[in-house]
Amino acid sequence: MMRSPQEPNRNGGLRTPSPRQRNQSQFQSTVSVQKHRRFNILILIFRFAAFCFSLASAIFMFANSRGGSDLDSDSLRWYHFDAFRFVAIAAAIVALYSLFEVGASVWEISRGATVFPEAVQVWFDFSHDQVFAYMLLSADSAGTALARTLRDRDTCTANNAFCVQSAISVALGFAGFMFLGFSSLLSGFRVVCFILNGSRFHM
Repeated sequence: MMRSPQEPNRNGGLRTPSPRQRNQSQFQSTVSVQKHRRFNILILIFRFAAFCFSLASAIFMFANSRGGSDLDSDSLRWYHFDAFRFVAIAAAIVALYSLFEVGASVWEISRGATVFPEAVQVWFDFSHDQVFAYMLLSADSAGTALARTLRDRDTCTANNAFCVQSAISVALGFAGFMFLGFSSLLSGFRVVCFILNGSRFHM
């Protein structure tokens, strides 16, 4: 806790802090601000990575179509498979959410304040990180199972490019989940700090 400019001494008078005490207090305050800024920058990096990988996963899956029109029996489209639809939609949702969180992190770093009231912000971040991370993991797990099934049925023999692009999309989704998981750990740490200290930062 920072000392007040003047403190009572033993005789009941006022004691002015020494220059050394004032410098030490200012130094501690500066170090605290720098630690908070580094923490927020780390969250920003994880948020941006989750956005990039999730967006790439969605793009790869949405663009994954092989063959002629839908009337052709040998055509393959990502929306022909429930699991691949789940992968594409989940990745797109996580990309949009991560983009919002990137903006919120930039706002917090530049303004020194959260977009929402602090109590709302810490719980919003943590709860949505948990929900969307679980959703993305479920989608990519389903996509992985379907990709293996297609290979077992020799579907990938005639449409190898479709299977490869599907696998790339799923792998990018898992990478997005990993970075979203890192973000969830940090947002969980902020929730704990808020519960214990009334602030999103460790004091």
